[in-house]
Amino acid sequence: MSPTSPQRVDRPAYDRLTPTFMVELAAPHTWPAAIFPVFVACALAVANGGYKGTGSVNGLMVLVLLAICILLQSAVNTINDYFDFVKGTDSVDNQPDPTDAVLVYHHVNPKSVRTYFISLIAVAFALGVYVIARTGWVPLVIALVGVVVIFLYSGGKTPISYLPLGEAVSGFVMGGLIPLACYQALTGSFSWMVLLWSVPLILGIALIMLTNNGCDIDKDALAHRKTLPVLLGHDRTRTLYHAIIYLWIGAICLLVLVFFFDGWIALPFMLLAAHPFGRKLLANPLTPQSRAGAFALCATMNITLGAFYGAAIIASIVPTVFVI
Repeated sequence: MSPTSPQRVDRPAYDRLTPTFMVELAAPHTWPAAIFPVFVACALAVANGGYKGTGSVNGLMVLVLLAICILLQSAVNTINDYFDFVKGTDSVDNQPDPTDAVLVYHHVNPKSVRTYFISLIAVAFALGVYVIARTGWVPLVIALVGVVVIFLYSGGKTPISYLPLGEAVSGFVMGGLIPLACYQALTGSFSWMVLLWSVPLILGIALIMLTNNGCDIDKDALAHRKTLPVLLGHDRTRTLYHAIIYLWIGAICLLVLVFFFDGWIALPFMLLAAHPFGRKLLANPLTPQSRAGAFALCATMNITLGAFYGAAIIASIVPTVFVI
């Protein structure tokens, strides 16, 4: 090399997968979809007599279940980002938020991201050993179904995310199967009634997915995705969106009044607390520009309605506990 030649600076092939990137891939703003199914399952377990009729639930078991669900939710978010990047669905043009597209905006090795989401699932199953040891194989079977759905959702030749099934599948798996498994782990008994009691959770989580797909109609159409909003179009998607919001709130009120009547006192407070967020959700146009605001509102609604639903279930046993 001659003295006048510019010195070559070797740049690493990829940026390191830093803790900041890991958090962004895990997308904590979506964690209410994992937290409240556990919370409501815990409330249902307490209202139905606790572990094998003792009237209480194991606090450590609750924490382990919560950790497992958050790990699996983080894995889902990471897998979605990974496959959307690998398949070229996400780009700088259609993903304005860098924190929502780490692989697009940062030169991170996709193999590192793949290792990361596999590690999240592995840790979740390692924690599941404790659950299996305490309560048997039922939660493991349900968890395996969930993991299969996780991979089928974004991976494979025809992922679920490319079909008009995303809202129903995500709602049922996270809003239905998670409470079903958690209830069995917390009470030691299996009950199909949990699926009925979980209808509000199924609707709330389905609405999160509908928010995502409704804001991405144009992008998904270009990527040849046949999501439900792509098939319905903008106007009918907003009509469905509004219907689910009303059905979600109505389902909570109906279930509390039918099965947990003494918890009715929480319902007026729930309606007052949810009203401002619900009104803004109903007014959201579901466009790429309104995506961030719609997600924040949808997450807040899940937190508000989930918290009050769980509180109503627990409040239903208070008159029994304090009867004279």
